[in-house]
This record gives sequence, structure tokens and C-alpha cells, in this order.
Amino acid sequence: MKKFMDKDFLLQGKTAQKLYHGYAKDLPIIDYHCHISPEDIARDRVFDNITRIWLEGDHYKWRAMRINGIDEKYITGEAGDREKFSKWSETVPYCIGNPLFHWTHLELKRYFNIDCILSQDTADSVWEIANDKIAREDFSTKNLIKNSNVEIICTTDNPTDSLEYHSEINADKSFGVKVIPTMRNDMCINIGNPAYAQWVKELEKVSGTTITDLDSLKEAIIGRIDHFDNIGCRISDHALESVDFYSADEKDINRIYKKVREGGSPDCGEKGKYMSHMMVFLGREYAKRGWAMQLHIGALRNNNSRMAAFLGPDTGFDSIGDSLFASGLASLLDALDSTDELPRTVLFCLNPRDNEVLGTLIGCFTQKGIKSKVQFGPGWWFNDQKDGMERHMTALANLSLLSSFIGMTTDSRSFLSYPRHEYFRRILCNILGIWVHNGEVPDDMDMLGEMVKNICYSNAREFFDL
Repeated sequence: MKKFMDKDFLLQGKTAQKLYHGYAKDLPIIDYHCHISPEDIARDRVFDNITRIWLEGDHYKWRAMRINGIDEKYITGEAGDREKFSKWSETVPYCIGNPLFHWTHLELKRYFNIDCILSQDTADSVWEIANDKIAREDFSTKNLIKNSNVEIICTTDNPTDSLEYHSEINADKSFGVKVIPTMRNDMCINIGNPAYAQWVKELEKVSGTTITDLDSLKEAIIGRIDHFDNIGCRISDHALESVDFYSADEKDINRIYKKVREGGSPDCGEKGKYMSHMMVFLGREYAKRGWAMQLHIGALRNNNSRMAAFLGPDTGFDSIGDSLFASGLASLLDALDSTDELPRTVLFCLNPRDNEVLGTLIGCFTQKGIKSKVQFGPGWWFNDQKDGMERHMTALANLSLLSSFIGMTTDSRSFLSYPRHEYFRRILCNILGIWVHNGEVPDDMDMLGEMVKNICYSNAREFFDL
């Protein structure tokens, strides 16, 4: 029987072990999609204790604690940091089978050299050991990032953001890690969002543009795209519950825009027309600048209206949606490709039912000289666990080219989440090792090792032009 989480954790057999330890383990990390705070990096924040660095903003852990019956005051409420940590420690043993169990203990090992199972019984000692290390200078955010072998970070930023913290980070030549913004353009397309009118006012302010119609709106958005581009942005991002594609002329879209600005509410068809038009407009602007476009598809958000009203979005009340989007997504990509203005694109699906949909769709839009111009992004959110990653990579290998895959990203708000790259790398190497053991692929370490290095590092750097 193997020891829990030893050096060969998740690696079944010699080939998997050789691939991980010899080729994957020490590669730098390119975290091309995450939600960590640029301000925390710029300020080189030092966290007060393990609760602040581990539980602050982590809706994965919050969700598990709620499912375990923990009172909200110990999750996002008024309880003290020590009490919140105790309640998380109480929850961890119940997480067996959930990736949180693996991530928790990987992070305890890698950052604190703690090699015990976190529980009520060990909470006191873990609290003391971890906080003693956190108090040291090498636990500031910049040191954590550098010591995690991170080379590039792409944060997620609102179009109205000043990006002042990115400028501060770029000015620190001693840091040595590239931190660049990603333009999250959800509000540009979501005209039905109740906050849309207020967002346009913010856009007017930061762009210095008086927005009266569709043309002036686009002018302001282009100005923000240029601002992001000047700071080094190479990627955009959109969260889409589904993708319905509608044709409409500029006159009709302008009418819909003015209707909403004057206090009206768009119907479902108008929302779809507006989203479709703006996605094509934005995609063309991304392509002009050589940006990549990420589409995160399929989350059903804020299902608990009572808690969403109390805590706001992204607090642990989202789930997997089951809308059908293949036809609409294909039409969107085709509308951009038909004029040779399709940017490099990464497609994420939250419902694993759709793995084969994306695994085949990506092969319909290719370009000479670009490997996998449309990528099937890694197992995302509810799928960034062992089974989800295996299902994703198996579908990708079956239907496209696994060798061209751009690998893992944390999609995290935590500065201790980088072992998720280790987790992914171990799972990838194990898949290849099993294939070798079964005689399904050659036992050629040079070929497979190069494949591992490309998936874990080189492909993302090339694809995003970082």
C-alpha cells in the first residue's frame, strides 16, 4: 500500500514517474487565467494568518463548509480568523474524494512543510506552524509567486479598471515575474444586466467619451482595449451561460442600446442580438491586436437568490448549466472566421457532457502556421479534479491533438493555489504512462517528454504570445 501523497502521488508506474520527475516537475508556471488581486501583488501583501491567505474569497472552500452544515458566520461572517480556520479544519476530513482534500494537503506540504491530515485534532498545531511561517518575509505575495516557480500571471480585470497596479508591478524590475491584465468584457455584451447602465457611466468616465449611441459606445470600448494593450494585455475573457447567435444590422443594435439607456428592458431576442453583434465586434478588435479570446461557457449562476442578495456573486452558489450552445457557438466563430478575423480562441465548458462538442468544434477553425488556433481549455471549475481532467484530456486526445494543448491554469483567487499545476502535471503524466503500459503509445521518453514539456509550458507561451 502506498503512503498518502508521497513523491509518486497519482503516478502509476515507472513511465509516469519518469515523465513527471524528469520532464514536468520543474517547469515554470504560466498561469494564463486567474482571479488573484493585482493590488495585493503590487503592495507585496503580507497576510495576517492562514485564514486570510487560504479562506479569504475562496468560494470552493466556502461551498464545502456550507455543505458540511457550518454556520455562515464561520465562513463569510463575523467569526474570528481562528474560528473560521477551525471550522475549515473540521470540514477537511469530509472532503475525501473532492479535489479540495488533495489541494489542501498539497498546499500544506509545499508551502509549510506540514505532513499531517488537517482535522479538528491537528488544527491547533497547523495554525501555529503555518502562521509562524506566514509571519516571515518570504511569505509576502511576491515571494510566494517567485518561490512557486511562476513565470507569467494573467489576472482578470474589468474594462473600466485603471490598471494602475499593473503599472506598479511592471515598474518593479526586481520582481522578475510578468503580470499582465486580461480584459474581462462581460459587461460589454450583457445589456440585460441590471448594472449595465451604471457600467456605461463608469465607462464614460474612464474613457473620457460621451456615450450617446452605439458608435460612441464602441469608440469608448476601443479606447479601453488600446489602454489594456499598452499595459501588455494579450488575452480577453467572456463568461457566457450559453451562446445564441442572432443576425441584426447596426441600426437595430443601436435601437436596442438606446432603449436600454433610456430605461427600457430588452427582451430575450434583443439581448441575443446585442450579445451576438458585440461579440463579433470585440472578436475583430482582439484579432487586430493579436490577442487571444477566452470563452467560459455553461455556468448557471446565483442559484440561491437569498444568499446571492446577501453576499453577492462568486460566493459559492453557482452550478453547472445544461443549455445547448453548439449551433450558436459555431455560428459566432464562423462569423469571425468568414472575414478572416477570428482571434486565437480558448473554449471552456462547465458541463462535461459538452467535452465532445468542443473537442470536435475546435477542429473546424484552423489557420496555417498556428497549432490548434481554437483550443479546448482545461477542465474548468467543477471539472478541475482528477476525473474531470482525465475525461477532458481523453476527449481532446480522441478528437483533436492533445500534443497542442495549452495545459492548466489555476482559475483561482488564492496565492497558494499553484500546486494545482503540479496536480494537473501528475495526472497528465499518469495518463501517458498508462497508455505506454497498455501498449497504446510507444515507450519513447524523448518523444513523450517533449510532449509533456509542451503541454505544461511551451504551448501556452507560444499560443498567447507571452
